[in-house]
Amino acid sequence: MPMDGHFNPLTGIAMHFKAKGHDVRWYCSQTYEEKLQKLGIPLYSYKRARDVNSQNIHILYPEFSELKGIKKLKFDFEKIFLENIENHYIDIKEIYETEFEFDLFFCDSAFYALQIINEKIGKPVCVVNPGPMLEISRDTPPNFIGLTPARTIVGKKLHQLMRIFMDKIIFTDGMKLYNNMRKSQDLPSYNGSFWDISADYSTLFFQSGIPEFEYFRSDLNPKVKFTGALLPFKKVSDYRFKYPEKLKLYEKVILISQGTIDNKDQNKLIIPALEALKDKNYLLLVATGNINTDELRKKYNLPNIIIEDFIDFDFILDFTDLYITNGGYGGVILSLSKGIPILTAGITEGKNDINARIRYYKVGIDLKTENPSSDKIRIKTEEMLVNKTFKDNASRLQSILRNYNTMKIIEDYVLEDKK
Repeated sequence: MPMDGHFNPLTGIAMHFKAKGHDVRWYCSQTYEEKLQKLGIPLYSYKRARDVNSQNIHILYPEFSELKGIKKLKFDFEKIFLENIENHYIDIKEIYETEFEFDLFFCDSAFYALQIINEKIGKPVCVVNPGPMLEISRDTPPNFIGLTPARTIVGKKLHQLMRIFMDKIIFTDGMKLYNNMRKSQDLPSYNGSFWDISADYSTLFFQSGIPEFEYFRSDLNPKVKFTGALLPFKKVSDYRFKYPEKLKLYEKVILISQGTIDNKDQNKLIIPALEALKDKNYLLLVATGNINTDELRKKYNLPNIIIEDFIDFDFILDFTDLYITNGGYGGVILSLSKGIPILTAGITEGKNDINARIRYYKVGIDLKTENPSSDKIRIKTEEMLVNKTFKDNASRLQSILRNYNTMKIIEDYVLEDKK
């Protein structure tokens, strides 16, 4: 799907197989044309499929930012994930029949045309999940409401009933449309849960992260293979941090980000975080994602505040004491791979589920809101910098993540399946 958090993690896989001599091409939004050109990967842009991406989603759907809760989930399911499935498949079928007869199809877990590709084209489909696991389990809470696993039989039963209720409210209308689309392609109805489509129709399901940062599942799908930290492709870095001398001038270094989708309203997190910490002896590093960078620089023109469109997290986290974020999975996994604890405040786009894991594994503090006050951020920041539990737990996960050779894991499973 054409959102950075879905696109970027797959670039590492693409470049790995390209370096091995394989012919790698990408079907995607034209918004990623420049990135793919730099990688030397041919782009097949959408023809019939509507190009809904992180740059235009607020324009195409002005209501996107206003919707909350179940209404938001229902909208995302029907408009973003479901509406384009058949057109995505027709585009890819045409590519396969006329230009590129591929042997293997990789996609992110939200690209739901994967199931028709699996059934109609018949090639192996490797699904990559760059977020928390969503497949239904008897052991886990319902998705997208920020709960942690129940500890009792009664609690698990309650979670099961909540899941059934949510699925009925959110997915009933969409699944009717989905199965009508399948019927138009001479395929039988799918009677499972929407949450299980990606795993059910995958040949292999590569899950970014580690079991130690996922909820235990006694019924884990055997297709699921944990990869460790699945990170974007990165050349030998030519990134140069502009202010290296400042990294040693302050008591603590704190990285602040509001992600790449829900970053238009910086009053949600970036501004209250700056207000909370600007007078402390901390170096504050803010990555804006190209939103209001100049305006923020003028407003917070202080020697201990650095505001950039882009900061290389892989570089800067080596010098960071705390990561403040709304809970994007890629940044969270990268932070844990560096042993950095996390202060998080986010709910939409499934971030409440990611933040629930941060809370559950005690690698940080979840503020359980999208609009934290400056006072709350300041208090919890001070708590995290004093209480070593969070740092110790993040370091424990870092040591586990170090044992994963992500690309070798993926390549070995793919080659084994091809035998």
